[in-house]
Amino acid sequence: MKILFTQISYFIKNKPDRRNMKLLLKFTLVLFFIIAVFTVTFHYLMSFEGREFSWLTGLYWTLTVMSTLGFGDITFETDLGRTFSVLVLLTGMLFLLILFPFIFINFFYSPWMKAQEQSRVPKALDEGMKGHVILTNYDPVTQALIKKLVRIHVPYVVLVTKFEEGLKLREMDVFVMLGELDDPKTYTNARVNEAALVATTTTDVMNTSVAFTVREVCPKVPIIATCNYPASEDILELAGCNHVLRLGEIMGTYLARRASGGDASAQIIGKFEDLNIAEATVKGSQLVGLKLKETNLRAHVGVSVLGIWERGYYEAASPETMIEENTVLVLAGTEEQIQNYNRQYCVKNPSSAPLVIIGGGRVGRATGRALAARGLDYRIVEKVQDRIKDTGKYVFGDAADYETLSKAGIQNAPCVLISTHEDDVNTYLTIYCRKLRPDIQVITRATYDRNLSTIHRAGADFVLSYASMGSNNILNLLNRSDTLMVAEGLDLIKIKVPESLEGKSIAESDIRKETGCTVIALKRAGGMEVNPDPSSILEKGIEIVLIGTVEAENKFFKEFEV
Repeated sequence: MKILFTQISYFIKNKPDRRNMKLLLKFTLVLFFIIAVFTVTFHYLMSFEGREFSWLTGLYWTLTVMSTLGFGDITFETDLGRTFSVLVLLTGMLFLLILFPFIFINFFYSPWMKAQEQSRVPKALDEGMKGHVILTNYDPVTQALIKKLVRIHVPYVVLVTKFEEGLKLREMDVFVMLGELDDPKTYTNARVNEAALVATTTTDVMNTSVAFTVREVCPKVPIIATCNYPASEDILELAGCNHVLRLGEIMGTYLARRASGGDASAQIIGKFEDLNIAEATVKGSQLVGLKLKETNLRAHVGVSVLGIWERGYYEAASPETMIEENTVLVLAGTEEQIQNYNRQYCVKNPSSAPLVIIGGGRVGRATGRALAARGLDYRIVEKVQDRIKDTGKYVFGDAADYETLSKAGIQNAPCVLISTHEDDVNTYLTIYCRKLRPDIQVITRATYDRNLSTIHRAGADFVLSYASMGSNNILNLLNRSDTLMVAEGLDLIKIKVPESLEGKSIAESDIRKETGCTVIALKRAGGMEVNPDPSSILEKGIEIVLIGTVEAENKFFKEFEV
């Protein structure tokens, strides 16, 4: 019913459609008038022939003749009557068989169908829309972002420039609006003054145009733009962007952070006021082979182990969790506590063999720079000659060729990072590298979230999603002070203590046991207490900071009716 009213609203608001409706109404009135005249004429001509029929019979005769049904049960006996019958028949053929279908289809049916389509691809948002996110492109990053926005109940709209594209996205249950990206009216219709954020993820040139246009309409809305080239960053900021994200550079940093080059250290991946979240590789350190309860990290350096990444999957930590060579610890603590961890457990014994990066695009080059910042050597395998910048670091050839990989040092490399933008190719190369070197660390990039599990099954130790990485970075800039996404599927949330937990200690609350979330900080009026003691009381009015997966977070809200 709501959809029907929306379609009628679009139909009525459109001036050409209203004009068409008036023409159709006029035509119908003329048709009714002709039928009435023919019915009266039939009655008097039959009286002239000395025959009497009711007015209803006259209407019946007129309609059967005009519609060419011609039952023949009532006929005239004079030439005058037969001439009148021919006139009625020809008029009916003209009006009912030719004009009426044409006018109905062109002035009513086609506009109505168009109104149906326009109701699905509107040109303006409803007046009640506010606090929404405006997206200018539907790509892997925004696809992942939309899923997260839906999960946290933040409205959004995707701007489309082509009507057909809008219909296609509506079939996929994506909320869209039709408008040109460089037209100020588009953003006025999208209620940009009431929006929480504008995120533009098209080309650098178009992103600049979008930012400049949006800033012309609304000087205050936050604008986030992605950027492919370093030279575009300053231009986008001058155009009005509040934040410019070089996603290729960020992905390269993420890949390099996970790579093992014979060293082991903790690196901060997120901050929540005084609270720091870090990931720590442990290969070669004294922690390998120990259970978490045997490390006593909290007593030694003050950090808490929240969980572990094992083959790309996050698991909440327990005292019995075993630390393996490829385990990555997720730590929580102050900046000083993270530094204490590195002073005691950091392994600075990098391998002399270079790490192998497959793919010399923006992500591959960024990965190389990030590895160099860690003091690690690398070789980039690239099959496009124009991408080769430094012959000392590049190996020209196809990574599917064993001789090319051998030249890059695959036999001695501690790690291979696969960074092409094609998920099928990455899956293929993951399988190939795993077969060549069962003991090597394989870190692979995935463009789409849907391919994460496939690449894991192919043999990757870690798979990092470009879409999730980009969407997390955008979402963390949404000015939502209660949530921080530190990794794919791993969130920090800050909430008031639920009534059912007031007066209980952290240990008594059983939050970790019941939901999988971990309390990592308490925020009182006097400041934030990082890694609180399990005996700390959850007082009324204070805020607790939790970390957990999406599933654990949902369990918490359900269990404690937040």
